Amino acid sequence: MLTSRQVLTPRQKALQINLNKDIYGTFSEIGAGQETVRYFFRAGAASKTIAKAMSAYDKDFSDAIYGKESDNRYVSQTRLLRMLDHEIKLIEDRIDRKSSPGRKFFSYANTVTTINFSKTFKGHGWVGIRFQLSELEDYNEIILHVRFHENDAKLQQETLGTLGVNLIYGAFFYGEDPKVIINSLYDELDKDQIEVDMINFSGPRYAYVDNRLMSLQLVKNGMTDAVVFEPNGKNVLPADELYKKNIFALRGSFRPVTNVNIDMCDQGLKMFMNEENVDESNIKVLFEITTSNLRAAGEINERDFLDRADVLGKLGYTVLISNFSEYYRLVDYFSRFTTEKIGVSLGVNNLLDVFKENYYEDLGGGIMEAFGKLFKKDMKIYLYPYIDQETGELLTSENLRVDDNLKDLYKYFKKNGRIVDIKSYNEAYLSIYGKKILAQIVMGNAGWEDKVPKEVAKMIKERGMFGYTQRHTMQ
Repeated sequence: MLTSRQVLTPRQKALQINLNKDIYGTFSEIGAGQETVRYFFRAGAASKTIAKAMSAYDKDFSDAIYGKESDNRYVSQTRLLRMLDHEIKLIEDRIDRKSSPGRKFFSYANTVTTINFSKTFKGHGWVGIRFQLSELEDYNEIILHVRFHENDAKLQQETLGTLGVNLIYGAFFYGEDPKVIINSLYDELDKDQIEVDMINFSGPRYAYVDNRLMSLQLVKNGMTDAVVFEPNGKNVLPADELYKKNIFALRGSFRPVTNVNIDMCDQGLKMFMNEENVDESNIKVLFEITTSNLRAAGEINERDFLDRADVLGKLGYTVLISNFSEYYRLVDYFSRFTTEKIGVSLGVNNLLDVFKENYYEDLGGGIMEAFGKLFKKDMKIYLYPYIDQETGELLTSENLRVDDNLKDLYKYFKKNGRIVDIKSYNEAYLSIYGKKILAQIVMGNAGWEDKVPKEVAKMIKERGMFGYTQRHTMQ
């Protein structure tokens, strides 16, 4: 449960920090003026807080201070970390702690690019703070990536300034509660102004923090639509992971991952890799879980979420958590980052949902608008067969039944190769249903183990995942 708190304006926050004689540090801002430190100068009593404020705006001068980037990218996490490293070292070297006992040092930095002149690119940036919550303690760090949504550079600069004040204030006054820090980032801001699509906490005060849960907070709170983390659990920037990649995705609950999930991925991926102009070395495979799926049983259970993520990570998969209940939104999201091919593997039952008109009542253009976004130029659905549990009939693209008014539309996409059947599937897996396996696990019934990958069964038993207990082995 989030701590109750009073929401202050940026000026009030800056003044409160300035009046605290123990908070002392530097500000380094590149690309959008010195919008954050401006609040501290104008609030008053800044002399005891601001050690230095600078903007090494020119690239050559910036390189002379922080070093040259090998990839020549100045708006990057690497650049931000260089800035923080350099400024903290300076403050430690130049300020004698003996003459200022109790002082907690910090360095705030951002490196951003705002909207371009033609307004074709709205801009993005990296923002971070390295800080102490005790003079005797090592530094903590909060790093985040932002995407601007406003259409005016001046507005973006002001928004960045407010966000920076919120981050600094949150670090010192909500430092013990990362979830409150995340929520406070939007004090006096609207989610239409700026998006936070990655955040990482590190340091002694955050040794217990699982940054995947922090990513989940961003999506859950509507601060971004999707987050990505690698098999090792490390948060990564979606733009970096997906830029100019051929993307292959599989959506599911993965509670737990079953053999049919793996077969659906493997067989669909083989077909995807055989597509023209798909380079195997340039493919990104994603297992996607939606927040609506995580909320299926009510409020999101963080332990359950981590169990799913851990299992997928153990199998070596990159995980995408999203707010995209509709498939067209997922594909539209991928199209932000790539013009290469996109493949989605899904079961017949899921495709039938895609072809339901009431699925798109909130769209002005209805199903036609949705399909325009779903079936992009290089997007293809790889369809895994499904056995109807009532009739026992094997359903494929050849015999599935859509509403009469959508038959011609369905035939069009099938004829043009946008919907293709996965034919090299394991027939034994067609009788595997995730909900039945979960029920067996919870009830302590045997027989589910051979329906999931061996390493998954082992993890479930060793860690008591998904409601598993040892009671059936003790009978």
